[in-house]
Amino acid sequence: MRPEPAPRRIWGEDFEPGAIGQLDDACSLPVTVAGALMPDGHQGYGLPIGGVLATRGAVIPYAVGMDIACRMRMSVLDWPVSALTEREEALTEALERETRFGLGAAFAGRERRHHRIMDEDWTFTALVARQRDQAWAQLGSSGSGNHFAELGVLTVWEDPGSGDDSVSLGLEPGPYLALLSHSGSRGTGARIAQHFSQVAAKRHPDLPRNLKNLAWLDLDSEDGQAYWAAMDLMGRYASANHELIHRHVLGRLGAEVLAAVENHHNFAWLEKHRGEQVVVHRKGATPAGRDALGVIPGSMATPGYVVRGLGEPDSLHSASHGAGRRMSRTEAMRRFDWTEARAFLAERRVRLISGGLDEVPMAYKDIEAVMAAQRDLVVPLARFDPRLVKMAPAGRQKKHHKRRHSKHRKGR
Repeated sequence: MRPEPAPRRIWGEDFEPGAIGQLDDACSLPVTVAGALMPDGHQGYGLPIGGVLATRGAVIPYAVGMDIACRMRMSVLDWPVSALTEREEALTEALERETRFGLGAAFAGRERRHHRIMDEDWTFTALVARQRDQAWAQLGSSGSGNHFAELGVLTVWEDPGSGDDSVSLGLEPGPYLALLSHSGSRGTGARIAQHFSQVAAKRHPDLPRNLKNLAWLDLDSEDGQAYWAAMDLMGRYASANHELIHRHVLGRLGAEVLAAVENHHNFAWLEKHRGEQVVVHRKGATPAGRDALGVIPGSMATPGYVVRGLGEPDSLHSASHGAGRRMSRTEAMRRFDWTEARAFLAERRVRLISGGLDEVPMAYKDIEAVMAAQRDLVVPLARFDPRLVKMAPAGRQKKHHKRRHSKHRKGR
């Protein structure tokens, strides 16, 4: 281990001790250059959710995460906001018919979605080749947990300036109807993550117990190159998922796209920081380089924000990827009931098409406090308020709330 921990910085407060402890553990690795924790952070496996870690010449599969390249995508529609009430059933039907949610969700037979991603090379490792058919079946679908597709009101503000004038949504200030989705690389990404995490662990059998989930692969090794190629493919695959969700939902509606924003987390990037090229892992953290656009959601009934990055060096050009959980799924299901949850949703004029009790807004941190804690990381350009929300139905949620570490799923 390093004789002294690598430098790290924390944004926000009210973290579990375990989350900070995991960041400190990660900063003790010999390959670590620097670390950071975003204000939505909470305990995970290896690196905390909301954790950012820069390493030298090495990639850590668990620091990328199990849902490789999970991302947000927003499309601003050419329909008026009044459609949320005047054409609510048509909007609801589009979400119901053109998305699939839940553990094992897929499209069968002729329903399968088509995208050029399936024409790429999936044979560079036997593991990836074996996953191609399932990946195709699940293309255009979303998983369980905190994944969603929702329609709502995007309120665009005047750009506060001080950034690149060419970097914006390209929209006049005012309200717009928008579609926002959150999903990742589905079962294929999970199997790739699990396999290479095990490979990394075997490469470093002497790591102490608290560091075993931080085992790394050297980038110049055969296994490191194979993981990097697989991770990169999952990035394009997850992007294709969102592209198809938006294409089919908007196609059913006959709507056009006025503007779009997409950003991802649970990934590793080659970037230059502190005068050298490093591998930056963002596990549940959004890239926020200077003038980079992104979406930071709240919960099913609290606002999210379109933001422009400020490129803060100490955060390794990162920001939160959401509000972050403030309690475990088990605790949320113990503390809340649907009567309370429906009252919360009704007060905010949100129609929940499907979703689980473990995803109710009260289980999440205050998004406004999270945004306030990262004023030096991002500038909000617009606010998104959900109105029609679809998530995995309660019966199709993965049974992760029964697991000992159920809280350690990434926060929305």
